[in-house]
Amino acid sequence: MQQTAAPDAARARPPAPRPGRPADGAHRPEIDGLRAVAVLLVAAYHVWFGRVSGGVDVFLMLTGFLITGSLVRSVERGSGVRFGAFLARLAARLVPTAAVVLGAVLAGARLLLPEDHWHDLIAQTWAAALYHLNWTLALDAVDYLARDDATSPVQHFWSLSIQGQFYLLWPVLIAAAAWLGRRFGAGVRPAVLAALAAVFAGSLAYSVRITAADQPWAYFDTGARLWEFALGGALALLLGRLDPPRRARVALGWLGLAALVSCGLLLQVSTLFPGYVALWPTLAAAAVVTAGTSGSRLGADRLLTLRPLRYLGSISYALYLWHWPVLVFYLHATDRTLAGPYGGAAVLAASVALAAATTPVADRLARIGRAAPAAPRRALLKGPAVALACLLPVLVAAGAWSGRLAAEQRAQEALLADASRYPGAAALAGGGDGSAERPMPVYPAPAEAADDVPVTYADGCNQSTTDAEVLTCVYGAEDAERTIALVGGSHAAHWFPALEEIAERRDWRIVNMVKGACLFTDAPQTYKGEPYTSCREWNRGAVAELAGLRPDAVFTTGTTTSLDTSAGFGEEEVVDGYLDRWRELEELGIDVIAVRDTPRLGFDAPECLAGGEPEECTVAPDVSMAAESPLERTAGLPGNVVPLDLTDLLCTAGECPAVVGNVLVYWDGSHIGATYMRTMAPELERRILDATGW
Repeated sequence: MQQTAAPDAARARPPAPRPGRPADGAHRPEIDGLRAVAVLLVAAYHVWFGRVSGGVDVFLMLTGFLITGSLVRSVERGSGVRFGAFLARLAARLVPTAAVVLGAVLAGARLLLPEDHWHDLIAQTWAAALYHLNWTLALDAVDYLARDDATSPVQHFWSLSIQGQFYLLWPVLIAAAAWLGRRFGAGVRPAVLAALAAVFAGSLAYSVRITAADQPWAYFDTGARLWEFALGGALALLLGRLDPPRRARVALGWLGLAALVSCGLLLQVSTLFPGYVALWPTLAAAAVVTAGTSGSRLGADRLLTLRPLRYLGSISYALYLWHWPVLVFYLHATDRTLAGPYGGAAVLAASVALAAATTPVADRLARIGRAAPAAPRRALLKGPAVALACLLPVLVAAGAWSGRLAAEQRAQEALLADASRYPGAAALAGGGDGSAERPMPVYPAPAEAADDVPVTYADGCNQSTTDAEVLTCVYGAEDAERTIALVGGSHAAHWFPALEEIAERRDWRIVNMVKGACLFTDAPQTYKGEPYTSCREWNRGAVAELAGLRPDAVFTTGTTTSLDTSAGFGEEEVVDGYLDRWRELEELGIDVIAVRDTPRLGFDAPECLAGGEPEECTVAPDVSMAAESPLERTAGLPGNVVPLDLTDLLCTAGECPAVVGNVLVYWDGSHIGATYMRTMAPELERRILDATGW
């Protein structure tokens, strides 16, 4: 977007610098030091404490400070906002380092990470390269079935994705505000400042609300972070008018620095941000910037302008990108959860060395991407060309790897129809030992296990943990002979593939009504230690839906298993409210097929298989289950309830293996995979028919 100088350009010039203050747009060495402190906090808290520091928020605020100042000065010089040139320069400066890190991560993951990480990593690499990883992680954060133990070596790119989206939005905002300011005679800076104030107020209000309602989503939500950029932008416009005395600047500098360093120690940033609590690190950084270069030997700027810190600040972007994958690979290689003092020092030293090596290369590429002053239009081509030349090999490599995994999966799917190769549950039916006639590679492969879930999730038919609306999806003909409603939480949902197989053969209709982590009972429930109020509301809506639908039967879990071994077994039980709920259905004339809950492993099955042999990935039934089904010893079971127990298709000879008949049983640590569940369909069909008399 190009703008010409307006008649009031002279009036709109930035205020002259006051004595002792740097000129508007002049290099501020203390900001280099502040960057260094921020990146060291991020890395140190990750490496040694497994916590989040608030340092990323400082980077977002400083980005708003620097970009806003640059754009406004361009407008005031009469150059306007050159949208294309602005993005071209950023691409040439930022993409090369990011591309090198992403390429190294792909290579390192192939060598060091187990197969069950590969599929997600490839998808996240694409998202990181195209600057939308924050939304990918936000969707995972609210997905009850998302595995939270598979730490990705690129997940820290979420903040860069937010910055990338900021770079697209901010030039438009500044140009529009400047045009309005000139159009109505208010001047450029007052108009831009008003726009920033509106963004700050709106985004902060939204951030506070969404953080309270759904903090995991808010953490990655661009809208909940825009106020941090706006705060930095407002500071850039107001700083020339701020001239506190030297003593005040000394105090501001040290108070800001102390507040910044202590933020991660005193606050659990990862579970509280980015609501109003994120004002702590951003205002702390703003105080340091306002203090500026105090000129006092006692000022914080004396520390921040030391050559080592300024150098770390100059490589802070690359250091941020490198430290996380180096840490993740180190933890995987050493089978640790935290690095320890010496390991952490090695991780940090390696990260600094990599940042120091890649930053000069990236700087040279950035200079190539900038056109000479006499040919500014060339920058519109050279910058993106440099960025694309760096990024394209990464995208091609990720695509080729993904294609190879897909080809391997298709080859295995072609073999799946052979029952001698992949019998699955049939290898346990009739007292079998779970082995197949012909040993074959496990299917699905651990790298693909996370996708082996019921189709209802892809169809958007299973409600998340945050919403209470009852999502009802119907599979099968309207005039089907029987209608079964699948109702409950995710341990009810994983029976869908078997029920779907039966429904296709029997001309039945399946109605899916599922909500993550929500048992089919009106008794109070909790989720992640908090009252699960949306579950209770959803339950009431589900009963109302069933009253209108009047299915032949409701298929739901009749017990719940647990990994609580304090009583010597898994505390499996018929939970409070189940019997009352079933009696409600009895009054409606609806039968209940109450299936015993499935075992819980206590470990991630695909990850175990990727790192060892199938024989090592087993668990005893009594880790999570009672000696006998609680349904068999529950007094007062309503007459409409048909109990089912298919544990014999999951466990044998005192163990519940992760692989049966060459088929992977679990896609995580407790949910049965769709492929294995389909191999259970014939036996489930027989038992339903025997129990119901249908």
